[in-house]
Amino acid sequence: MGRAQGHKTRDKNKASLPQVPKNMKSDGNDVEYSAEFADHADLEAMARANAANQRVKRRKK
Repeated sequence: MGRAQGHKTRDKNKASLPQVPKNMKSDGNDVEYSAEFADHADLEAMARANAANQRVKRRKK
């Protein structure tokens, strides 16, 4: 028995790890938002964030 034969079983489980379906993944934005309490800076920040998201989506396509 050669030396390399003992290491063959080391990486067998890499292909069988469980994967998370796309519909169960979250985008990480778990923030409650109330339009009643929003000031001008909040609205401006949301507009900039939405514009950035649209730019990223266009680049992915």
